Amino acid sequence: MRRRAKRILLLCLALAFAGYAAFVLSPWPSALLTRLAFGYGASKTTAALASHVPFGIREQRDIRYGSAEDEKLDIYLPPGGHVEPGRPTIVWIHGGAFVAGDRQDVAPYLRILAGRGFATVAVGYTRAPTARYPNPVLQANAALGFLQREGQSLGLDPARIVLAGDSAGAHIAAQLAAGLTGTDYAGRLGLKPAIAPASLRGTVLFCGAFDPTAFDLTGPLGGFIRSVLLAYFGTSNPFDSEQITEAAVPRYVTEAFPPSFISVGNGDPLAPQSVVMAQALRDRGVRADTLFFPPETEPKLPHEYQFDLGRPEGGQALDRLTAFLNGLKN
Repeated sequence: MRRRAKRILLLCLALAFAGYAAFVLSPWPSALLTRLAFGYGASKTTAALASHVPFGIREQRDIRYGSAEDEKLDIYLPPGGHVEPGRPTIVWIHGGAFVAGDRQDVAPYLRILAGRGFATVAVGYTRAPTARYPNPVLQANAALGFLQREGQSLGLDPARIVLAGDSAGAHIAAQLAAGLTGTDYAGRLGLKPAIAPASLRGTVLFCGAFDPTAFDLTGPLGGFIRSVLLAYFGTSNPFDSEQITEAAVPRYVTEAFPPSFISVGNGDPLAPQSVVMAQALRDRGVRADTLFFPPETEPKLPHEYQFDLGRPEGGQALDRLTAFLNGLKN
């Protein structure tokens, strides 16, 4: 009996070690768990937004902009398919900690914006760890190139692009905008801009993670952040990778960066990153419209608060975003 108990104990220890090693040495276990969690959250968000989506939105789905499986985009146009001349086309990159999420997650929000008169586009990209940094940035650039070539036939204005994103998608959008408007940074990324800087009229950045070198790896989210870094950059230590430093977008923005709308909830662990991003733009003379909430006030607004239109703050964000976009018409 003692031998059997000893064998069982050794087996349990071996399984525990194997599980630990899998999570520490491989990005896949945590990535798959993150996808499950994000998928559940996205389904709840979609259901909550359903009542806010107007009727008659014109949709074109699963349009290929490249040959990879995830290189697809969806287009949403106002009822009747008509967009007022001068209004920008909003190209949105979804979030999901670089390892999760889907372009369908932002579809209800983009339909709502289409109901306000804008052409909107949801861009898909290959998630980590299947594709690592900076592949999503390069894929989003390729999507812009496709829209530049085919946009008019699809009912879009390819000369008035607003890059938008939430969470990790905000980082991808901001990094691509920095590459499109900064020749030196484009060279660092290996990016060949698919559109001219003049075609990029603005960025919309919700709840973004803009500087991975500033992540708090010791707090309650430290383990999760390390797993994301491992999946996207191939290392869990921000100081071991030149690419992680290169991905610190506020360091590389220039005066040519487009006008931007930046917002984050006051209960979001990533809130300081949005403040730093906005200040970096202002320091370079770039217009940065912000919607921040005092950290000491209640309620505490969580990550991705803008998708909750049941909260007054979510409605406020939508109205402020609409006003920002309308201000880019000329």
